[in-house]
Amino acid sequence: MSKLPKKNQFFDLSDYGRPIAKVIAKSLKDTSITPIHVTISFIISGFLAILCILNQYYWATAFFLILKSILDAADGELARVNKKPSYTGRYLDSVSDIILNFFILITIWYVTQGPFVYMILAFIAIQLQGTLYNYYCVILRNRYNGDKTSRIIENQIPIALNGESQRSVTILFKLYTLLYGVFDKIIYNLDKNAAESKYFPNLFMTAISTFGLGFQLLIISIMLIVGLENYIFLFFIAYSLFIILFIGIRKIINH
Repeated sequence: MSKLPKKNQFFDLSDYGRPIAKVIAKSLKDTSITPIHVTISFIISGFLAILCILNQYYWATAFFLILKSILDAADGELARVNKKPSYTGRYLDSVSDIILNFFILITIWYVTQGPFVYMILAFIAIQLQGTLYNYYCVILRNRYNGDKTSRIIENQIPIALNGESQRSVTILFKLYTLLYGVFDKIIYNLDKNAAESKYFPNLFMTAISTFGLGFQLLIISIMLIVGLENYIFLFFIAYSLFIILFIGIRKIINH
């Protein structure tokens, strides 16, 4: 997990694309290709996966969802190897993720013709799970001098870094807060004191990483391939119960 110093990294089940992402980033270092270009490529990969779902080409769907996860890691890696972090890239990445998540789920709903309310609940569940994972990860990054373009509480428009437009940062920040604000507030209110925690054991963080988007997309891919597409929504709805369990464990560990 490159967003943390090496000694503080944990085994991230959601970050399986990182090794390939690093190779991609190194090959693109000092070229004309920017992290934004890589972000656009993962957006394209996500929509290709959606097209494959519509046609029920589930092995191809899995390929493009996993490729999307790899490229999702590669844009940040490229920013780091070129030493050009940006809020524009950070917010564009997150906004693209939530929009793709919605379209992926609504496409699965269209193909399976299940109850629409299950799709909405699954979307909410996936976003809350991902928010808890990101919340704890950002706390660790800030504590151990890791990547700091993400903040524990996103309640103020950040000042643009060198090489990026303040207007772009402002627009993307507002879009981010519109799409993620309610999920951030729910998780923060469920665990307001998380930032004061002394311990985030590696095994605990590995368990939390099952809430990461990469792992979620892997689960969706596997369920599509093995013919369990009708149970995808129910799985994520049920798995959201672990949000309370993980928060409770975090509080017990730091009691």
